[in-house]
Amino acid sequence: MISKATIDTVFETARVEEVIGDFVQLKRAGSNFKGLSPFSDERSPSFMVSPVKQIWKDFSSGKGGNSVAFLMEHEHFTYPEAIRYLAKKYNIEIEETEQTEAEKANTDVRESMYLVSEFAKKYFHEILTNSDEGKAIGYSYFKERGFTNETIKKFSLGYSPDSWDPFTKEALGKGYKLEFLESTGLTIVKEDKQFDRFKGRVMFPIQSMSGRTLGFGGRILTNDKKAAKYLNSPESDIYHKSKVLYGIFQAKQSIAKQNNCYLVEGYTDVIQFNQSGIENVVASSGTALTPDQIRLINRLTKNITVLFDGDAAGLRASIRGIDLILEEGMNVKVCTFPDGDDPDSFAKKTSYEDLVAYLENNAKDFIQFKASLLMNEAKNDPIKKADLIRDMVTSISKIPDRIQREIYIQECSRIMDISEQVLVSTLAQLVKKDIAEVEKKGKQDQKAFEVVKNESQVQIEKIDILYGLERKIIEILLLYGNVEEEFEDDLMKTNEEGEVVTVTEKTMSKVYQRIFLSLQEDEVELANPLFRDIYNDLIAYFHQNEVFNAEHYLMHLQPEFAQEVTDILMEDEKLTLHNWEAQNIIVKQKNHSITQYVSETILTMRWFLVDKIIEELKAEIKPEPESDNSETLSMAMDYYKLINSFSKKLGRVMSRYH
Repeated sequence: MISKATIDTVFETARVEEVIGDFVQLKRAGSNFKGLSPFSDERSPSFMVSPVKQIWKDFSSGKGGNSVAFLMEHEHFTYPEAIRYLAKKYNIEIEETEQTEAEKANTDVRESMYLVSEFAKKYFHEILTNSDEGKAIGYSYFKERGFTNETIKKFSLGYSPDSWDPFTKEALGKGYKLEFLESTGLTIVKEDKQFDRFKGRVMFPIQSMSGRTLGFGGRILTNDKKAAKYLNSPESDIYHKSKVLYGIFQAKQSIAKQNNCYLVEGYTDVIQFNQSGIENVVASSGTALTPDQIRLINRLTKNITVLFDGDAAGLRASIRGIDLILEEGMNVKVCTFPDGDDPDSFAKKTSYEDLVAYLENNAKDFIQFKASLLMNEAKNDPIKKADLIRDMVTSISKIPDRIQREIYIQECSRIMDISEQVLVSTLAQLVKKDIAEVEKKGKQDQKAFEVVKNESQVQIEKIDILYGLERKIIEILLLYGNVEEEFEDDLMKTNEEGEVVTVTEKTMSKVYQRIFLSLQEDEVELANPLFRDIYNDLIAYFHQNEVFNAEHYLMHLQPEFAQEVTDILMEDEKLTLHNWEAQNIIVKQKNHSITQYVSETILTMRWFLVDKIIEELKAEIKPEPESDNSETLSMAMDYYKLINSFSKKLGRVMSRYH
């Protein structure tokens, strides 16, 4: 179990913008950072990170929290896993306390699978570098590929012995359970026998963006025609082939920094490029490119350069992925290598400077690439040429941005020597068809919604005013609770002539004290249970701590409180997403007049509560002629006078809340 001292050090050291920056491309937005949500498919940024508050908020999914909460949401870490990840990132030594049997038993299935996979990665690497068989076979193979010791270590390359079960025996001997060896696919179990899936193969660990070992790719080194050249881990709870990219862990920072991602096909392509000095490269691992893989890149950059070898047949099969990239609203270029070369072989024989120059000079726009690839065979065949043009316009129709579509239509017209008007007409038909399909689905959804709506209440629900006011109380405490301000109070005093007059006095008070005393004076307790608990927790925190630190407060907060507190703290940051000031729309900030904001909120809450009392008094009035309602009416009139005083102070006309 991780000690409290270590956890405190991690929270004090970790910077939320640095942690999230490893997974999401963030851009400065005033004092904050914004980016695309890593939890939903979007094209306009709704993800906000506040370095000052050390929290984040995803306005598209409603999720939010601190750096630990992000790792738990994004990487599906447990709390201890997130702490360990951050400790490793910031070189913090972890102090352990003895774990109880109950705590050990609570380790979930996914965590056990991760632990087994991590053990396997270390085992295979150890066999490669320190065993006679590993050095003679696996290590020699990697050396022939030109990989250095640093590269082998960086990618944790390994070797699985060419025997039936040495890995399985070792894992079982270390206490790892057979059920997890089987569920990760590392061990194949048949009846009462078990043997290693990857026997006799060099091993390529497949890692998540955070560096967790998800699965493996194994390459056979013999000429056994019955065995597959490459063998991957089977699908499991932690490994989904269509959702991972090989090399993303090593490439993520370079991708974000270079604002471009090179996409290749195989493991060795990634490794060779990396070793050559180009680190912003990932592989789809031999699978057809999927939307999930593209979105993984989209978190880091909008630009993808797809690298193909010179095999024409392979090119045609691979360009289908280009339309998927365009559909995600990303910019795509394509670069091919000379016949007989693939990214691996070309990088191996080319210096860093020449490789960079080649990629820059030969990366073509997807329109140019498609035209150059298929034009030769379509040149003398009008039907093939028409099909090619239609194919290119279909690709353009996938682009969400209208301006980009227009530019690509002009480019296509120039390259293919065809009327721009014809292309625009064809494009309009394709786009119209897509829109019609979307609208059809939308109408179906709307119809279903209306059915539900008609079955339930048709009338518009009233806004929960009290909920809003109580939430505002919590917001004020979180944002300004420890700020000292000058407040005005109207006191009834007797002057020298013996008359009762209203005197305004000014006093200095901290905001939390003002709210606490005001609610105590009115004997008000917040109605919403969650807000009531957070309010009591906050007041206790202010009484015990001279300085309020949101990051420190969140660190010790219960999870159910933490989500609501994060939502409130990040509410104002949503304004910066819209960049109002650039549009000459000035948004008034609450901290321009904290005293006024606090006073108005308390007065409005009093107004609401008094109004509620009046409604209760009205309900007590009996219509019978013999009933004496004078006392009730008198009380109601007194409360009406109180509301009038609130109205004057607030500068608003008295209205009904109920």
